Amino acid sequence: MPSARKRRALFVCGSLNQTTQLHRVAHALPETENWFSPFFGGTSVELARRLRLLENTIGGNALRARCASYLARHGLPIDLDGRKNTYDLVVLCTDLTVSPRLRRIPTLLVQEGMTDPESWISKLIQKSGVLPLWAAGTALTGTSGKYDAMCVASEGYRELFVQRGAPARKLHVTGIPNFDDCARFRENSVHDRGYVLACTSDSRETFRADDRTGFLRRVRVAAAGRTIRVKLHPNEHVARAKREIAAHCPDAIVHTDGSAEELIANCSVLFTQYSSVAFVGLALGKEVHSYFLLEELRRLLPIQNGGRSAHAIANVARGLLGLSVHAARSLEGVCA
Repeated sequence: MPSARKRRALFVCGSLNQTTQLHRVAHALPETENWFSPFFGGTSVELARRLRLLENTIGGNALRARCASYLARHGLPIDLDGRKNTYDLVVLCTDLTVSPRLRRIPTLLVQEGMTDPESWISKLIQKSGVLPLWAAGTALTGTSGKYDAMCVASEGYRELFVQRGAPARKLHVTGIPNFDDCARFRENSVHDRGYVLACTSDSRETFRADDRTGFLRRVRVAAAGRTIRVKLHPNEHVARAKREIAAHCPDAIVHTDGSAEELIANCSVLFTQYSSVAFVGLALGKEVHSYFLLEELRRLLPIQNGGRSAHAIANVARGLLGLSVHAARSLEGVCA
């Protein structure tokens, strides 16, 4: 009698952070047949992409190409837009827009990182019931309920998502892979120490206000003669950002690529805007300045579990697939 087919999972990726997190979850699921795709949505998303209206988002051509390049470099099986196979599970990096072809498949949502604060716009969109959730940025993450389970970073985030309207029974506190072991960033190849680090955000690229001049001035004053390093968000308009830095922090060292987390590990003071890297600074005991209230960030801080979040998320996936968690443990360490 032929053996049963392995369960098949589709990981719908997005930004580099989202993609690397889902890659780690897939790695922790060696007993399933795992496929990957850059982010895709329904007909409206496809049309907007063709009109180049989504170029600063994970639905745009540029970030889809960047994601596809990552998947290809790591030799991961790609099923573009999930058209090739049938699936037993879909793992998503966002629920703000979901392709109709995925909606009847058991779905697991994995929190990316920090979410946008609530605003009158997000409250209006949520109350309307018809306006698209993505128009509020990430503020309404988890509120669609169009998933069977959602894995979140901490108990604080679980409370936040429930407060905003996410279904409590579907939320699992597992930690999230890229923010669950910040201590590992202390081992790095950055030779400098004690500098002031500014990590910028892509607010303007995602159509939000950004007082970049005021931000850079605050960094310069706080540095008080110390070395300033600026790590640009990967989605930023680099030439514009460099002109602004040259005008207000002319001696700053600008980083357009590389690991922000390793730079944070060696800094003395961290300035952030709307960025999840604030969590790295707090976990490492740095002096952190953020557009968010620090008390709130400490409440939301992702749990530090030594890098075990991917396996915890994989166990939630196994539950959705009807697989035995105990049996799967013997396979840990085998690459998916």
